[in-house]
Amino acid sequence: MKKEFAVIGLGRFGGSICRALAEEGMEVMAIDNDEDRVNEFALIASHAVVGDTTDENVLKSLGIRNFDHVIVAIGDNIQASILTTLILKEIGVNKITVKAQNDYHEKVLRKIGADHVVHPERDMGRRIAHNIVSNNVLDYLELSDEHSIVEIVASDKLGGNSIIDLDVRANYGINIVAIKRKNEIIVSPQANEVIREDDILIVIGADVDINRFEKKLMA
Repeated sequence: MKKEFAVIGLGRFGGSICRALAEEGMEVMAIDNDEDRVNEFALIASHAVVGDTTDENVLKSLGIRNFDHVIVAIGDNIQASILTTLILKEIGVNKITVKAQNDYHEKVLRKIGADHVVHPERDMGRRIAHNIVSNNVLDYLELSDEHSIVEIVASDKLGGNSIIDLDVRANYGINIVAIKRKNEIIVSPQANEVIREDDILIVIGADVDINRFEKKLMA
């Protein structure tokens, strides 16, 4: 059964989410108060609607409560973002993700019940910086301010060692949750799985522990 999403705010961030969801075959309602933006997404989203989402009656008329997930991607208007989120929460929307402009905005959004708050510009900046700093890191996904999932290329220092030999959980407090090996993906690898040089390790843990692992074993 397809999930139904609504994306409110069709700027760069909201627009890219809308396109990606549509490409995945999801039902997407695109909403913005700018008619030109809405027209741009008329052939991309399942439905594209001009509307002021700070008006509770507008949201109710769109049947917003019936959507599985609503993404509030309103750009620079923090007041509209907060008010829209508050109304969505009061109406009883199941899951709400909101784009925050800054830490204060995030604090308010969390207080009024946003399920997930994202800082796309800040998070992308951290991701790029992390990739630049470490030659072995291919990708980096922040789970929280202190925890991440990282893709690390296994160096010759790791090659030939089994997961139990390295004992990364005891020594570093991190977990290897999967290994990418050419066209193969090993999910939840066994303790006796031997790592090969150039394997891509998908590691989850606290940032400080991941950094410690990188410095000790990837140098």
